[in-house]
Amino acid sequence: MRRGSIGIDIGGTNIKAGIALDNGELCYTDRMPTEAASGSSSLLSRLQEMIRSLIAKAEELDVQLLGVGVGTAGQVQHSTGRVTGATGNLPGWADALSAEWVRQVSGLPAVVDNDVNAAALGEAWTGAGQAWNDFVCITLGTGVGGCVILNKQPFRGRDGYAGEVGHQVIVHGGVSCNCGNAGCYEQYASVTALIRQMKTAAEQGGPDFGTPELLFEAARQGDAAALEIIDNYSEFIAVGLANLLNIFNPSAMIIGGAITAQGEFLFDRIRSAVNNKVMQVYRDSETVPIVPAQLGDHAGIVGAARLVYLQG
Repeated sequence: MRRGSIGIDIGGTNIKAGIALDNGELCYTDRMPTEAASGSSSLLSRLQEMIRSLIAKAEELDVQLLGVGVGTAGQVQHSTGRVTGATGNLPGWADALSAEWVRQVSGLPAVVDNDVNAAALGEAWTGAGQAWNDFVCITLGTGVGGCVILNKQPFRGRDGYAGEVGHQVIVHGGVSCNCGNAGCYEQYASVTALIRQMKTAAEQGGPDFGTPELLFEAARQGDAAALEIIDNYSEFIAVGLANLLNIFNPSAMIIGGAITAQGEFLFDRIRSAVNNKVMQVYRDSETVPIVPAQLGDHAGIVGAARLVYLQG
């Protein structure tokens, strides 16, 4: 019988889940809509349904389950595995989920952690971070999430809330953020921010590119207006990365999120902009690699499953 663990990744749109063997290989994956607007009770019910389905699937696949790992949006208190802070994407989620609840539902050891911590662990285990013991991982999506990996494990800080890199303030008095502050990194470097920057440019008389994909397509064809927006966006991404590089001196920086599908066309711009913003010692030494994540939608599943092994 093979050994494995369940990994669940809870996002505002979908719940993604799977069974990972003890070598990190996914032998089964599944997903269902989160339907977050229905409220936390409904979400817990859907999560319970998924956990029981995965346990039955593991038995069918002859996999001995060692536990259940869950990565979720929001702030998670590490000592209790309890969600203590929720985002607007998961209304009412604060205090709704805990590791104890998962244990009771599954009858298995359980761990709950932040979703980007889980994604970074996935990249460290079987993805882009395998070559390094420490790195910074950020995800660019609706918002900006982050995790600092030290010795192959997330740096969680005092309570477990470390890694909220999207809420470093990079513009004093800047765009209002849903965290209650203003000028936060995610208001300039997220895909949501890029779309807003595109709309602003169109309102000022520039072309309306519609979607980020069409924006990049136009830029690749040499469109000057598209290139200006992307270069400006890359500069904003670089500000936050340079801050993190100066603070942590990591071995590498890994960027995830759908925007990374734009490949070297985007990454070359980010690398160049970061190099212009970091301290001189970094320019005079070997460049810190800035690379795309590799696991895509599966990163959070693999990393959540990995949490079970790290708990021992």
